[in-house]
Amino acid sequence: MAADEGIVQVFFLSDSTGISAETMGNALLIHFSQLRFERRLIPFIASVAEARRVVAVLDEAADGPGMAIAFTTAATDEIREVLLTTRCPVIDFFELHMSRVESVFGVTAERSIAKLHGVGDVQRYNARMSAIEYAIEHDDGQSLRALDKADVVLVAPSRCGKTPTTMYLALQHGLFVANYPLVEEDLDASELPRPVRHLRERCIGILADAKRLSEVRQARRPNSRYASMEQCRFELRQAEAMYHANRIPVINSTTRSVEEMSTLIIQILQSRTKDRS
Repeated sequence: MAADEGIVQVFFLSDSTGISAETMGNALLIHFSQLRFERRLIPFIASVAEARRVVAVLDEAADGPGMAIAFTTAATDEIREVLLTTRCPVIDFFELHMSRVESVFGVTAERSIAKLHGVGDVQRYNARMSAIEYAIEHDDGQSLRALDKADVVLVAPSRCGKTPTTMYLALQHGLFVANYPLVEEDLDASELPRPVRHLRERCIGILADAKRLSEVRQARRPNSRYASMEQCRFELRQAEAMYHANRIPVINSTTRSVEEMSTLIIQILQSRTKDRS
């Protein structure tokens, strides 16, 4: 995996869903706003062979031009032992905390993957899984089915941060989130795109700094019209006019983490609920 020298590659590893590794890892990363992170979730590492393949990925990142770090909550000893052979720095949440808890209780924990699926409120867990499935299906306008079920619809030009925010809201809050990309033909009109027009009261617009958007797009499609400053400025200007015309809330994602974006979105949803009551 190629990496920019100024970007820290972050890996979340788990022999289960990886929700815990992401939650705890991001809780630490949020305090390093001076750094830029490229996050990758690697869940369901179910065998030693898979763990070795993950180690190869981690080693490549560790030997690259930039920095790398991994957070793991793998519960199975043999999986964890293999993961810890990597040259990449690893924060092992499971062993770090479990050993201390075992010492307090004076008994050895049952270190089983299955136990993780029983953590907390099963109903809440299932609700989050349904929200994740919905988010995946409705990412980047891939499906228009059951859009009416969305708690919120994020609308934005490409690469403004819709997808990571969508997934975080689903993972952490169990919200049904759809996101819809504004393509050039959408931006020729002041109205919202037809598929989401009837959901205006659930829409939230996202903007970004043109320079930052161009940098992100350059990494995806170098030296393309899509990544040019002129195109980025045009799309952001037209998107902002559309949001204003339809009186939908707007969030700028340039300097905000997904956690901050999600907090603002939840505050907007709560405000809307109060206004209707």
